[in-house]
Order: sequence, then structure tokens, then C-alpha cells
Amino acid sequence: MIRQFELLERVKAYDPKVDEDALNRAYVFSVKAHGTQKRASGDPYFSHPVEVAGILTRYKLDAATIVTALLHDTVEDTVATLDEIEAGFGADIARLVDGVTKLSRIELQSDHSKQAENFRKLVLAMSEDIRVLLVKLADRLHNMRTLSAIENVDKRRRIALETMEIYAPLAERIGMQDFKDELEDRAFAELNPDGRESIVNRLDYLRQQGGEIVPRIIAELDGLMRKEGVTTVISGREKSPYSIWRKMQRNNVEFEQLSDIMAFRVVVQSVADCYRVLGVIHSRYAVVPGRFKDYISTPKPNGYRSLHTGIIGPERQRIEIQVRTEEMHQIAELGVAAHWKYAQGADRIDGRQYRWLRELLDILEHASSPEEFLEHTKLEMFHDQVFCFTPKGDIITLPRGATAVDFAYAVHSEVGDTCVGSKINGRLMPLRTQLKNGDQVEVLVSRNGTPSPEWERFVVSGKARARIRRYVRSQKHKEYADLGRAILHKAFRQEGYEFTEKAVSTVLEKYKYRSNDDVYAAVGEGILTGRDVVHAIFPGTRKPARDRKILPFRRSRAKSVPTKAEAVPITGLSAGIAIHFAGCCHPLPGDRIVGIITTGKGVTIHTIDCETLQGFADAPERWLDVAWSSGAEDEGYVGRVSVLVANEPGSLGGLSTVIGKSHGNISNLKITNRSTDFFEMLIDVEVRDAKHLTDIIAALRASSFVNSVERARG
Repeated sequence: MIRQFELLERVKAYDPKVDEDALNRAYVFSVKAHGTQKRASGDPYFSHPVEVAGILTRYKLDAATIVTALLHDTVEDTVATLDEIEAGFGADIARLVDGVTKLSRIELQSDHSKQAENFRKLVLAMSEDIRVLLVKLADRLHNMRTLSAIENVDKRRRIALETMEIYAPLAERIGMQDFKDELEDRAFAELNPDGRESIVNRLDYLRQQGGEIVPRIIAELDGLMRKEGVTTVISGREKSPYSIWRKMQRNNVEFEQLSDIMAFRVVVQSVADCYRVLGVIHSRYAVVPGRFKDYISTPKPNGYRSLHTGIIGPERQRIEIQVRTEEMHQIAELGVAAHWKYAQGADRIDGRQYRWLRELLDILEHASSPEEFLEHTKLEMFHDQVFCFTPKGDIITLPRGATAVDFAYAVHSEVGDTCVGSKINGRLMPLRTQLKNGDQVEVLVSRNGTPSPEWERFVVSGKARARIRRYVRSQKHKEYADLGRAILHKAFRQEGYEFTEKAVSTVLEKYKYRSNDDVYAAVGEGILTGRDVVHAIFPGTRKPARDRKILPFRRSRAKSVPTKAEAVPITGLSAGIAIHFAGCCHPLPGDRIVGIITTGKGVTIHTIDCETLQGFADAPERWLDVAWSSGAEDEGYVGRVSVLVANEPGSLGGLSTVIGKSHGNISNLKITNRSTDFFEMLIDVEVRDAKHLTDIIAALRASSFVNSVERARG
């Protein structure tokens, strides 16, 4: 494990002005927070964040990133809080730690939607600050180095698969080639140990047969360059076992047929020297057809630039040669980390500067679910590139197998949505035509053009597929909505109500929909029925009138305790006491009630929240604890509502119709205020109980001529 002073010395070696105090405090904070925690290997848990920080020092990252690495597990795995980190290390560190913490458990598990949602969060977090991804990659790399300590085989495979599918491609996309190679190789060893062992054994055999062949090839190439007067630094390497295996599988070739198992890098001083060296090599050695690639004029999406060529080189060996400048070499080795500048916040690299990341955010915007986003994102990350040109000469990078439709969406989303044809190298070609390197593509658009569902069958880019699916979803939604609206019109008519948008809007909260169109679409798709929606809007219509027991309403509101043959609506009263229901609050079965003794009148029943009760606060002896008896709802009671209706023909008739359809009966109506546009009135309605009155109020609120309606309490 790296000790405190060793970590500090590593950072100071490339950043002498580093905040030593912050690094030391972070180291100590993490040691105390993790305490006696152990890893699966039995090592102290604190060894993990220290090793992660050590990995990042190789890439000369700033102090904030190193501090984040030391603290990245404290919030999730210890009692430390984000507030403590912000207080001790500042808002920037807290934000980075929070970003890494939220992404600490992206696993391929049975809950696929959770894994997809977490990957969505990763894209959002790294779009704000790419350092979140750098810490996450280093964290994963150290976990892969210690993967063998996990005893559960299924868990090891799950972690390895996730590393292969998510983290290695992300490392490649930001140019962290060393990260990518090691992550892939360690995942390969877990997922296909026999395949890896076979490749390693063949490489060992080649080394034994060739002896010192790599130094000899370097010496011959170096001598050739000296003779031509070009200053170079030449090095050789073997491809990783996984890289070799993947190329064998993709090209369906044998190990012996590969031409670039050995690759040699020639680093020169300028771009002009790159092409000069290429000319010298091609004039001296036989070129392997189809093996030349110019990534200087057309860089990879991650910023990688270099010349690649395959030759039958020294000692008749098939080798690959990569020619680049020192700056290109640094970017190839360190990726985004090569761009990092210290003490120059304005020049700091963030995720928004990467086109591919902006495209992932665009896919995120148009995907309907986290799972669909993960699917389209994998399409974006797992492909080789094809480089095509716009008519103005701009380079568009696409997946291999891309079509003119993919090209149109890569130019701009609106161009893709409205494209109707394409010209490839000046010739009209079908939109499904697959593009080749160097094709010049002109997209023909029409103002009335729309995406075709057929396009989804042949597009290969995630962005194009996400946009097409979004359009298809919106079209289906519109068709379902039109059908659902027609169904609701019929359902309203059958129940005797007028269909209005306002009525439908009253059930949005109940059904958890955002707009009326969503309700219509649900009805059209069969998720809801028209009758369901009408019953939700007008609860009183839930049962046909002929099936409902219609009770006679009593006109008198005062009564004495009846004989044994009659039902008693109130319990808790002595025999012979007269009962009155207060006209200030109009209590109904279902309301909480209290009795007040009134001299000469008996007991007056109030709702528990009636404002009139405040006048009896100083006379507790007059209060009685009463309740509704079972069967009280079989009586008839009066509830009062305050209604504001539009002053227009038919409003009063419509209001009485709604109340009647809900099985209520208007016993009294008083207009309290009248204006040019509205009538304000109090209506006494005979009902069975509080729920019956609530259903009537809901039906009134859904009516187009009613502006507002509330239960009156005075």
C-alpha cells in the first residue's frame, strides 16, 4: 500500500504547487473513516482508495482528482457525510465525491432497469465533469486487479461482463488506452480463461522462436531513418491478448494470418515528418493492402491521431507501424488526462467538449426509458468508425455499416427527421445505402419529410434509432389519443353527460397522467375504459339508478328519540332527548360530530370542525360525545354547497341535471351574488351521507359551466 508521504511525493513530482495540506488531510480522513473495514482479500479497506489515487498519479491529474479518489468511498461505506466533506475540503471536492458515490454500484444484475438508470446517471455526471469518470475508471481498474479475491463465481463474471460492456468502451472513448487494454484483458481472463490462455501460449511461442526479433526490427528501422536524416524515437510492443482474440473473431482469421500482432511506434518532431517517415517506409517495404489508415487528417472521436500502416517489414515479418508526433503520442497514451492543465481553470477539460458525449446526452433526451438509453448507448460505443464528408468538406464519424440516414442524423437531428433522399459521391442513392470511408454525402431534405418506421430496420447509430423510435412513439400516441377521445365522447353521451376537456382534466391526478392526451391515449390503447373514466369523473354514476336503493328524504330536521320500532341515527344520547342538526355546518353521516345541549331544544349536532363550537368553549358541561349509529345513512340528510356558475343559458338546468343524475335532490337554492358573468349560490342537497355529497361535488367540478364548488360550512 502506498504510504502518505509517497503519495504526496508522486503528486509533487509533476505539480510542485500542489495543496499538500488538502492531500494529507484527505489521506488521514479516509484512514479514520474506513477504520477497521476489510476488503474481500482481507486487506485493510483503506488500501483501495489509496491505490486508486496512486493509479491516477500516473496520469498527472490535479490535486482535486487525487483527493476525490482518496474520499470516493467514504460517503457510501462509512458514517462520513457529504456535508462533512464539503466543510473540510470545499464544494468542488464534495461535488466530485457525490458524483462518484452515486455511481458506485452500476452492476449487471437481475434488476436491469436499475443498472440502466445508474448508467444514465454516470453519463450525466461525467458530462458535467469528466474527472468523475476518471476516478470511476481507476476505481474499477483496482477492483479488477483484485477480482480473484471474490469467491462467488457468478459475481466475478458479472463484474467482468460489466467492465467489458461499459467501462472499457468508456475508457477508449476518452483515449485512456492503457486503462482500456488492462480492463479488457482482466475481464477477458475471467470471462474466457481458455481463450486467453491459448493466445498467451501462442505469443510465448513466437517470442521463443523469434528470440530478440523486436530489438533487431527497431535497429533496422532506426538505421533507415538515420540514413534519411529524420530524428525519431522507435519502440515496439505486442497487442494485448484480448485485442488479438477480438480481431480473430471479427475477421474470422487464424492467429498466423494477423499482420499487427507486433506494432512499432515511430515518434517524430512534426506532422510533416510523419508523412515523410511514411513515404520512406512505403518505398522500402512491401505494403499490406488495406492496412493504411490516416488518423491525422481524420482523428478518432476520442482525439487519437496517428498514421497506421501494415508492411512486410524487416526479416520478412508482418508488422504494423504507427507514426505520430510527441504531442499525438501523449494524447494516445493519456487520453483526456493529457489535456489537463493545472492552475488554469478556464482551460480545464470537461465532458461537454466531447462530441460523442454530447451525442449520448442527445440519446438520453429522446430515449423513452433507461433500458432503451443503455441499448442505444452501447450501439454508440461498440463500433469501428467510417469517416465520411459533407459537401463542404466537414468530417462526420459514423459506425461501420452506417447508412445515409445515420449520416443525416449525425449532421443534425432535424436534418435526419426531414431527410427524403441522399446523394453519395454525386449520385442519387437509396437511404439504406451503407457508407464507405471517404464517401461524400449530400442529404436531401423536405419541409414535409418525416421519419419512416422502416428506417429503424437498417440504421446502426444509437442517435438515429433513438430519434426514429421517439417519432414512432409520438405517432402511435396520437393515433391512440384520437381513438380514445372518440371512445370517451361516446361514453359521456351514454351516461347523459356533456364531454368537456375540463371534465377529463379532473382525473389526471387520480390516474397519474400529465395531460388529457395521455388519458385519451390510455383509453385508446385499452389501458382504461371509457366507462372507468366517466365513473371517476362522476362518482355518483358508478351504479345504474335501477340497481341503487333510492331512499325517501325526510323533510323535518328535528326529531325526538323514536320508539323501539324506529332506527336511531345518533348513539350516546339518553332516551327522550330531541335531536337537531345544526344549520351552520350541516353534519352528514361520515363526518365526525359532537352534541351541544341547548335549553328547550334538546341536543344540536355539529361537525367537529364547526366554527360555531368556539362559542361553547367555556361551557364543557354542555358537550356530549356522540356518533352516528349503524344504518344512519339510510336516513335522508341535507348537505350545503357553495357554487359559482357561469351566467349563461342552460347553466342552472345543467346544474340540477348533474345533481339529479348523481341521485341528489335540491331542497333549497339561494343566489347570494350575481354579476354579468357569474352567479354565486348556496344549494341545499338531500343526500345519504358525506361521501354522497363528495361525489356530487366531484361531478359538478367536472361540468363546463361550473367555475368552482365547495361544501359550505356556514
